[in-house]
Amino acid sequence: MGEFRFATTRLVLREWRDQDTGQLQYLGSDPRVMEYLGPPQSVSDVRAMIGCQRAHQKKLGHCFWAIELRSTRQMLGFCGIQPGPNGTPIAGLPEFGWRLAYDHWGRSYAREAAEAALDYYWKHIADDAVWAITVTGNSRSWGLMERIGMTRRFDLDFDHPALEVGNPLRPHITYMIDRPVASALTIRQGLSP
Repeated sequence: MGEFRFATTRLVLREWRDQDTGQLQYLGSDPRVMEYLGPPQSVSDVRAMIGCQRAHQKKLGHCFWAIELRSTRQMLGFCGIQPGPNGTPIAGLPEFGWRLAYDHWGRSYAREAAEAALDYYWKHIADDAVWAITVTGNSRSWGLMERIGMTRRFDLDFDHPALEVGNPLRPHITYMIDRPVASALTIRQGLSP
């Protein structure tokens, strides 16, 4: 069986490769990228994350996929959907997330990848909604959530349980998006996307 991958105009979303470790660790150690995500990630953190995403792909058919620039095949970051973290209002629900190398911000790559990942998800998975969380101050992240049609759920804002009281990254906000009606009909009728 071949590698899981699908393309957009400028990007490829694909399964993880061992050689992605270095680039993902570079992203995870960039303070601009990690400003709202926590401390820098070690190589072992990155390997564990890749292993977790591979397991999600195998079990669920989706994960936070690696994003590759089609023109150069450079790995830019990740985007996709995985189960939400324990102890949060979206625990076990489909959580939408992304991370992109700083040098590629401002080119609408995150939006292109996000719209493609959502489209793929709606066509292949029968969930009714997708959720996203971010730190309250991360306006770039929640701004993208709004641009792709997600709606803020003020009733589900929370303090992230994995962070200590007083940590400025602890307050989180929650967004969601419902399945488009046409996608629901396609899944229900068993039509191919």
